[in-house]
Amino acid sequence: MKYEIQVNHKGTYDVIVVGSGPAGVAAAISAGRNGSKTLLIESLGRVGGISTSGMMSHFTGRCKNKLYLEILDRAKAKNHYFPELEKKYIDPELLTLTYIEMLEEAKVDILLYTTFCDVLMEGNAVTGIICHNKSGFCRYDAKVIIDASGDGDVAEKSGVEYFKGRESDGKMQPATLMFKVGGVDTKKAVFPGSFETLVQTDKGELQALAKEKLPHPAGHVLLYHSTLPGIVTCNMTNVTDIDGTRAEDLTRAEIICRKQMPLIVDFLREYVPGYENCYIIGSASLIGIRETRHFKGLKTITEQEISAAVQHEDAVVFDAHFNFDVHNISGAGLDKTGCQKHFKQNKGYTIPYGCMVPEKINGLLLSGRNISGTHMAHSNFRAMPICVGIGEACGVAAAIAAKSGKQPRNVDPAEIRKVMGGTENG
Repeated sequence: MKYEIQVNHKGTYDVIVVGSGPAGVAAAISAGRNGSKTLLIESLGRVGGISTSGMMSHFTGRCKNKLYLEILDRAKAKNHYFPELEKKYIDPELLTLTYIEMLEEAKVDILLYTTFCDVLMEGNAVTGIICHNKSGFCRYDAKVIIDASGDGDVAEKSGVEYFKGRESDGKMQPATLMFKVGGVDTKKAVFPGSFETLVQTDKGELQALAKEKLPHPAGHVLLYHSTLPGIVTCNMTNVTDIDGTRAEDLTRAEIICRKQMPLIVDFLREYVPGYENCYIIGSASLIGIRETRHFKGLKTITEQEISAAVQHEDAVVFDAHFNFDVHNISGAGLDKTGCQKHFKQNKGYTIPYGCMVPEKINGLLLSGRNISGTHMAHSNFRAMPICVGIGEACGVAAAIAAKSGKQPRNVDPAEIRKVMGGTENG
């Protein structure tokens, strides 16, 4: 049976950003502030991606980036409930409003509940996208598309070369559904913030107890302050062997994690001080996918460069710092290749512009965890502050390209740095 699909042309832009996580929001704000007519599309009903819909607990890692610091300061200023808490902690509602305000100030058009479907191309250049929403299939044209979808959906449709997961076998980091519990006595509560944080209690050490008592592949304790008294954010559900580019796997991950949640609450009540009377008050509407596609750019950043704190001549992201946060690909806890508390390098590294530019495809930039990097390097630069830094650089580059008529690959990194305010953007 044959049928025709009507695709309505809805508009033409200088820059279109696909995906509104921290990398996408930053890219859209940056492009808009630099004079580009910009559209931001998002499949969910709110902006922010994993930082809001994903109910992320806090910004971890760092990046010397003015836009990131502005986001933190503006979100913090809205929090009148728990002002003494560090500004790195996230209130999803206040952060969503902060993003919206900044996008509107930058005159960015926002289109929610809209799913990217395909690309329009002329030769090896992306010239537009096809989306679907309640209005049907729609087409938008642009001079530059920024793929901030996390999984690189635009880049994949455009034919950019990629591999999934780790180089040796394609396996990817596990997925997590964040949730919050109320009723916590925070005066005596413990907050293990990493897999390597060991907490001794009358009933035993918590990480060891979790591995013994919780259903595999759950089995670790990660608990974080929230922006509200008595409420704690839990990063404790876990599901392995998930391919975040497949709807079937996403569905399975969602179901498994939701079944784990009440068992985790029972564990907290029984074994963790301060959580004796805790209960679930809410869960994320977006599953946390840590790793999928790694795309091939003009340059590829490696774990060796991160460990050596390399300062690239063509850098556009500065003082990026996190650890090798590789979650166990086959179970709970930290993978043997990763480290959190004991990451030795504290200098901060840079990210070259070429990591954001696909090797062979024009009209397209990569923003966020889908830039060109190795599996191990990705476990570091996927941290949200670094993704904001990548997004800001991509937004500036796209605005320069759109205004000058250049392809993104021909934009000078020195010009990007100049627009951002110097060689270190801060």
